Amino acid sequence: MNPFVWQARVYWEDTDAGGIVYYANYLRFLERARTEWLRSHGVSQLALASDPGVVFSVVSLEAQYRRPARLDDMLSISCQPEWQGGASIVFSQRIWREPLPAQTLLTASVRVACLDAETLKPRRLPPVIVRELSA
Repeated sequence: MNPFVWQARVYWEDTDAGGIVYYANYLRFLERARTEWLRSHGVSQLALASDPGVVFSVVSLEAQYRRPARLDDMLSISCQPEWQGGASIVFSQRIWREPLPAQTLLTASVRVACLDAETLKPRRLPPVIVRELSA
């Protein structure tokens, strides 16, 4: 499966006083890419929360910061899911700066659990997501 790629621009709100992206804001870029991956497959998180009643939660994250992103950079964020069976997905993600030559800024592995929207207990992934992961 080819990785999904989503682009984002760095704005003032993403940076510290020196115009460098604040380290925690990289997590926002990663989250948005995962959400857009779902949308690209016709899956809405809002719809999943109501029927079949599931939400997703990050349960582990490992990130390696390689280079800083700066104000006004155009970033590409990749998202490559791997089904871990049952109730979790591991996403291999990468952020790099455009245009070419691309510079990798961050690599990450993010494990996401599928939870019952009411009880917040683990629940099997819905068939619509399993189909996308199995394709």
